[in-house]
Amino acid sequence: MDFKVDNLTKEEAEYIGEKINEIVPREVDADKEEFVLKIENEDGKIIGGCIAQAYEYHWSRVLLEELWVDERYRHQGLGSMIIREVERIAREKGCRVVTLGTASYMARPFYEKHGYTVFTTLKKPNGYISYSLVKYLDRDPPEYVPSDNSGARFRVSPGNEADADVIENGIDTYSEAYEPECESVDYHKKLVDNDGRFVAGVIADVDKGAYGFVDALYVEEPLRRQGLGTFLLKEVEKLAKENGATMIMTNAGDWNVDFFKKNGYMLRGELIDVPKGHNCYEIYKNI
Repeated sequence: MDFKVDNLTKEEAEYIGEKINEIVPREVDADKEEFVLKIENEDGKIIGGCIAQAYEYHWSRVLLEELWVDERYRHQGLGSMIIREVERIAREKGCRVVTLGTASYMARPFYEKHGYTVFTTLKKPNGYISYSLVKYLDRDPPEYVPSDNSGARFRVSPGNEADADVIENGIDTYSEAYEPECESVDYHKKLVDNDGRFVAGVIADVDKGAYGFVDALYVEEPLRRQGLGTFLLKEVEKLAKENGATMIMTNAGDWNVDFFKKNGYMLRGELIDVPKGHNCYEIYKNI
């Protein structure tokens, strides 16, 4: 191969993101907006909240990244208040779907009561199970009616970056009791030609002793179908093996999933008609 592996610069990583946005179907391209919600107690201390990403317009999805309620205030309907407000914002923005992740030691039954269904399951080396869940907002709501504390002791209000830090710290503190944080190794690399010009790049990370994840992979159009993408995938897999990982995961759409299938990746879960007119997948490869 007449190309050399080198470190990816921040500018090149941004370039990969821009080029991938050009490749995906027009109806998949979207603006992304983060929003934070919080609940405070009578002393102004944050006792619950969430961090979410709204993918507006054609993508029409909200990703609920983190939802946390202080242990002393659980089972009082605060989580339901947050979920209800997330879904209200999602509808206001024209989003059809809310997706989220949880674990077997967390709140899967809570989300299922609110109409969310599991579309991927993953058993981790430590014995815990992670789940991805989805709710289609344009379908009939579930029979379950969550408790509502709004107008009583607590209210949900918009938060800021500092509030997001409090929420993330609450989630991290809770999760670390079950799953200590893994040391992560990144593989942010590019291929350059003999003149030093960028021809392909990959952004991936490996949690030692656990899994690797490919965030982005791009090959310049004139050089596709020459094995460059496959080469970078194999380099990620090699790094993952060296660090005790047993699996590589990534996300794909119906516009690029065949490439990964040819490289041995299999389906973990499928979001049908998300974005509208397309399907998206969580895929994996045992290594």
